[in-house]
Amino acid sequence: MTTSLPPVVLDRLTPALGARVDGIDLNEVRTREDGALLRAALAEHKVLVFPGQSLTPTAHRDFAAALGEITPAHPIVPGLDADHPEIYVLDSRDGGKSPVWHTDVTFMPRPPLGSVLRAVSLPPNGGDTLWTDLEAAYRSLSPVLRELADKLTALHDGRADFESYLRDRLGGEGSTWEGERVRSLEPVVHPVVRVHPETGRRSLFVNPGFTTRLLEVSESESRSLLGIFFAAIGRPEFTVRHRWADGDVVVWDNRSTAHYAVDDYGDVERVMHRVTLRGDVPVGV
Repeated sequence: MTTSLPPVVLDRLTPALGARVDGIDLNEVRTREDGALLRAALAEHKVLVFPGQSLTPTAHRDFAAALGEITPAHPIVPGLDADHPEIYVLDSRDGGKSPVWHTDVTFMPRPPLGSVLRAVSLPPNGGDTLWTDLEAAYRSLSPVLRELADKLTALHDGRADFESYLRDRLGGEGSTWEGERVRSLEPVVHPVVRVHPETGRRSLFVNPGFTTRLLEVSESESRSLLGIFFAAIGRPEFTVRHRWADGDVVVWDNRSTAHYAVDDYGDVERVMHRVTLRGDVPVGV
């Protein structure tokens, strides 16, 4: 493998997950060979923070494309503009807040591999993002409960967040996702425990944002078990918190993490741009 990138320095952020990446200008990451080095670090650390970058929307998209195949901005919400249909705009004044643990787009059959988030306009205080290690959450369960979780599947449903947007603002015509125009949001089924396609490690692949029901148990059992799983996901010792600064870019592995955007900045505008990478159909144990 050949690359023109200078040596990068990885500084682990917590024992659980995350690394700060120094010594690299993301404007120079343009080939899949360059991206492969960072993809390997991503699988290991799950969250990579690139501080103080200077990316235009086009450079943001091109960097993401070096990491993998990029998707449209979102299955429902259109992209930034005609030149950047891959960039999803998260504007706090237009519903772009996510103060709940979630993994991106798990309400589709093939959720993204990862996300590349760039700070565009930040409040003077607050607006941090937290990530949690879903592999650590799985390992924290008792052996008996892990064995049960390995056998379960769950419904993931995006209608509460996006159905009214699809109907009222888009007239029922969403984006093209995996080659098909999205006109409805039927719940999808994913394994509760996902096997990472690159590392082979197991993660709890449920999240409070989109997971609504376990299928192999009763409704009351589902509520109780999801409560246990969600509590494991939210344990502070499995998390890392990033305080954004101008130009920061964070890349995370959507197959082994969930994240939470802290809504503590009132009515001040916060704008982030996100590009997602095409993923695999989740595979269970």
